Amino acid sequence: MLEANLAGLKDREISAYIATGQAKRPTTGGKVGGPLTQAMRQKLKLGGHRSRYRLRKQLPEPVFGQIKQARGFRQFLLRGLDKVQDEWSLVCIAHNITKLWAVA
Repeated sequence: MLEANLAGLKDREISAYIATGQAKRPTTGGKVGGPLTQAMRQKLKLGGHRSRYRLRKQLPEPVFGQIKQARGFRQFLLRGLDKVQDEWSLVCIAHNITKLWAVA
């Protein structure tokens, strides 16, 4: 699955960062994943402490944690892509207003 996603990104010429440590079964040779997965592993390793991928811990992930934990948002109530996008927009607006209220 990861290999197919990486191939799709490569076809679209998108330079992305994807976690590679989630593979469940190693392939032959003891390495997990195919050549694109190994290349992504190398890309993440070379970035070190300057990597953009590492910034995810500071920027988006805490927001998702706060929305899940403090706001209690665990699942969408509506169905359909348009309705889910609208519901997510409302959740984000509520989160941002709460943050602004706390600062003021």
